[in-house]
Amino acid sequence: MRPWHRRNFGLAMGLVSAFVFVAVVTIIVGLTGDSLRLALSPTPLHPRAGPKASSTPGPGIGAVRDGIHVETGLVYDDNFMLVRTICTSCHSAKLVTQNRATRDGWEAMIRWMQETQGLGQLGENEDAILDYLAEHYAPVATGRRAPLEEIEWYLLELPAE
Repeated sequence: MRPWHRRNFGLAMGLVSAFVFVAVVTIIVGLTGDSLRLALSPTPLHPRAGPKASSTPGPGIGAVRDGIHVETGLVYDDNFMLVRTICTSCHSAKLVTQNRATRDGWEAMIRWMQETQGLGQLGENEDAILDYLAEHYAPVATGRRAPLEEIEWYLLELPAE
């Protein structure tokens, strides 16, 4: 019988090859960053080149119900594809939908991401992105709950000790 290291040599070489492949791909993606991802994406980056709001989005968009893109939860409008491409290339769309801010607040978040998280300059797309975020994810004044009305009160009787 052959020693274990000779029996498993092929398996070991396969694992090493897979590890090297993953490492090389990781390095390439790390060096090229968003430019590679955006270059390979079929999504247009110009704010007016995206799909028009409709009940039947274009091919490759996915389902839209009641004006909400089902996969991401983002509001579907003219700037949806731009926001989806730029924002979800780094983080989940949930990070957008769970937040509320004014236009200035969204701009401050973008500046923070540029200064600390490696977000590149948005150029001519910045105004369209800020318009989208300020329109659909602005602060909502909720106020207090409605007063209780028509409540039938009763006395709670505690057992005697």
